[in-house]
Amino acid sequence: MIIKSFEFEKIKSKNYKSILLYGVNQGLKDELIKSAILKDFSGEILKYDESEVIEKSEIILESFLNGSLFDDQKLILISRCSNKIYPFIEKFLEKDISQAMIVLNSENLDKKSKLRALYEKSKDLICVPFYEDNQQSLSIFANKYLQNKNIKLSREILNLVIERSQGDRGNLKNELHKIENLSLSKKNISNEDIINITNLAENYTVFELVDNYLAKNQKKVSKIINENNFVNDDSIIILRTLLSRSKRLLKLKNMQNVNKSIDDAIAVYKPPIFWKEKDIVKQQMSNWSEDEVKKKIFEISNLEILIKKNSSSINLVSDLISNY
Repeated sequence: MIIKSFEFEKIKSKNYKSILLYGVNQGLKDELIKSAILKDFSGEILKYDESEVIEKSEIILESFLNGSLFDDQKLILISRCSNKIYPFIEKFLEKDISQAMIVLNSENLDKKSKLRALYEKSKDLICVPFYEDNQQSLSIFANKYLQNKNIKLSREILNLVIERSQGDRGNLKNELHKIENLSLSKKNISNEDIINITNLAENYTVFELVDNYLAKNQKKVSKIINENNFVNDDSIIILRTLLSRSKRLLKLKNMQNVNKSIDDAIAVYKPPIFWKEKDIVKQQMSNWSEDEVKKKIFEISNLEILIKKNSSSINLVSDLISNY
């Protein structure tokens, strides 16, 4: 059964055996897991990675079957899921285990996905797609947050905070928390205050690195890498920014095919591209074909999975940035 993320309250109206959350919007997923799934749940919460479940699938299933009728209800959260988890879910459903519910957290699953099809077609399962936030949805989220806290920011600063959140609701929420904490001790918040307490200054270097990489300005990229001491913790930020910018580039290339002009594609793109960025975006559009961008997005996505388990992740990212 498919439901929209804004219809999540429906989960509380019926006991479902399992829920599949898929898509790139991890910030919204975390928000709804906390508010609609974990809220008011008083049983035992177990957290696994897909690889752990696959390795110990029989042990985990046996532990459910051997549980007493008087045991607490169990909620199992499984992260980084893919189609590889399908056999485990199939066995779980066959055994009809009533005292446990499984929540799968997956990134994008295509329409041909066997796992996605299972959850979409069954009345006892829920499938919830989470689409990437855009400028409008992030702006609505930020405005609602600030109104509830009675905090006033200029439109210019709010747009900057949203832009630097890299299209990630989780990043945006973290920055809004910082602004909220500052507002407790300071009534009038200035632009300088915002820049000092958020990650805008640090992220600027990352955006500059990514934009010049996509513009194929190799000398500038080398200079940025040499002048900044990037560490392993920066790897995810760099890759997420690169993925976000690459997806924007792909949309622009698609629009160029329709509009037949780089300038026209940039002019109609939403959210609007800042005038300071237009020259470098034109370079990016001139230097990449649509197929090349698609391959790069695939490469970045695979690398992100790899670096989460690699202690030398910044070296892998540097290799990617240094080569085309």
